[in-house]
Amino acid sequence: MNPILTSVPPYVLLAFAALAVLALPRRSGHAVAALATAFTFAQAVLLGDGGAGTYLATQFLGFDVVFFNVDQFSLLMGVVVGFLATAAVLYAYGTEAPTWVTAFALIYVASTIGTIYAGDWLTLIFFWELMAVTSTLLVWQYGGEAVRAGYRYALFHGIGGTFFLGAVVVHGAAMLGSVPAGEIFLFSSTTGIHASATLLAAIGIGVNCGFIFLHTWLPDTYPRPHVAASVFLSVFTTKTAVYVMYRAFPEGGMWLAYLGGFMAVYGAFFALLQYDPRRLLSYHIQAQVGYMLAGLGLATAVGEFAVTGGFAHLFNNVLYKSLLFMAVGVVVYRTGVEDIRDMGGLWREMPITFLVYLVGAASITAVPGFNGFISKGMVISSAHEVHNFELLFGQGLLWWLLILGGVGTFMSFIKLGYYMFFHGSATLSPKDATPFQTAGMLLAGGACVFFGTPLTYGYLVELMPFTAAVAPELHPYSASHLTESAALLVTGFVGFFALKRPLGWLAHHMRDVDAVTYPAAFYLSRGTVWGVTELWAAVDRVVMRLVAGVKRTATHPRAAVSALGADVEIRAGIGRSVLFLTLAAGVALLVFLLG
Repeated sequence: MNPILTSVPPYVLLAFAALAVLALPRRSGHAVAALATAFTFAQAVLLGDGGAGTYLATQFLGFDVVFFNVDQFSLLMGVVVGFLATAAVLYAYGTEAPTWVTAFALIYVASTIGTIYAGDWLTLIFFWELMAVTSTLLVWQYGGEAVRAGYRYALFHGIGGTFFLGAVVVHGAAMLGSVPAGEIFLFSSTTGIHASATLLAAIGIGVNCGFIFLHTWLPDTYPRPHVAASVFLSVFTTKTAVYVMYRAFPEGGMWLAYLGGFMAVYGAFFALLQYDPRRLLSYHIQAQVGYMLAGLGLATAVGEFAVTGGFAHLFNNVLYKSLLFMAVGVVVYRTGVEDIRDMGGLWREMPITFLVYLVGAASITAVPGFNGFISKGMVISSAHEVHNFELLFGQGLLWWLLILGGVGTFMSFIKLGYYMFFHGSATLSPKDATPFQTAGMLLAGGACVFFGTPLTYGYLVELMPFTAAVAPELHPYSASHLTESAALLVTGFVGFFALKRPLGWLAHHMRDVDAVTYPAAFYLSRGTVWGVTELWAAVDRVVMRLVAGVKRTATHPRAAVSALGADVEIRAGIGRSVLFLTLAAGVALLVFLLG
């Protein structure tokens, strides 16, 4: 193995590339950025051939840390993050994104890569928190509404990071005595997070995954920054969180599987109510992460096949979700319109963008021939094996949740495509995608097709963990899978047009939980600040009045005694005064000595 590949962690090169973007002319800076991300991709591909191991291991505060951990899971993440980041850099250049957007995006990618290649919990939590900071900067850069959304985003991730840090501390304390003290945080020394840290880890990682009720930062934040920034944001934080969830809970658990199933339904339902295209896509991040978590959660009940399905869906989602954000971003960039009801008839004006959108929509809705069909089918097939809470046709609740989420997904993208490209008469005449926007979209879209066709989907399986065990069991183009997919797609198509009017009514009358939680948090924090401020002011007034009274009494003792209505002579001779002072000093000295 070439030592250069194992001695240079890619996040270092990405950080230097971010500086180059700011220092060099725009074209040269973006070229350096694309080369750095391409190196990240190529390095992961080359390390896949016998490069597994731990590199750049050292000690920090007496604990062993590993800055470059290479295994089948981190390599999978490195391949897809490096590939997509290259496409996103090309897209950013073609979208005339300010250089600060690309620079912040590269630092964000660098922190993501650092999280992926961490070999211990200390290194991971460091890059995890850095990822929150850098992504917040990427949001704030745009200004306007993105600033307030960025503050809310930072609060969510700050709280989540605090929970996760607590989990790491509890894990370390629980591991003392069972392994050598220096190795308690190494992934190689344990299998997942310690059981005593389960709840803290689930909440901390769950914020980044978009757990229900912890998800509102997703649709609140991602529609607000520059469209090129949204492409980067849409795939890295949540997918890295799924990867970290596996690191914490490699054995899975049905609690995680069912949580993923409900996320699939919840995200798809609220996506159906949106008319802001990037907000609709943001809800589908939550829904698609639900499928990934369902696959990971089924590890105990089903085994390696389910885990592979979850990671395959993670891999595919990075490709098609970024592709959809690119396509929608082109429409917003060219038209300046961010309400799909004000669009329509654009398929003639923007044929390239329309075709790219069709590829992304077909991928996310699991149309046969596209990558989502392979991975979503693996997760749903795994759910077939679980018959807890059986409902209709002998299928369990989890299977029905995933199917319902799939129907809602197809309805959502029928809606989005219908309003953007067909609805009404064409009132806008925008240009189509720029050459570099097209290049970025073709990279992502080509991968969506390549990893989904009957002839080439095997390459996707080869990238996945547990390939040898899973490949013989995988038959995505069997008659039963094709029939199931056809039924799902027909139901979604009919469902949208049948429910189009009721969905429009719901969109105006039904709000997500942020309609309650954000005002409640605002007024609670405002009330807390007011209460603390007023309490401090009251204490301050009492103390200052007491001090003023003591001062007046000491300065004018006769007046103070007279104010009390007493007629007492308070003068004393020098001898008596010295006696009183000596006694007082003696008592004070005695108290001091006893203390």
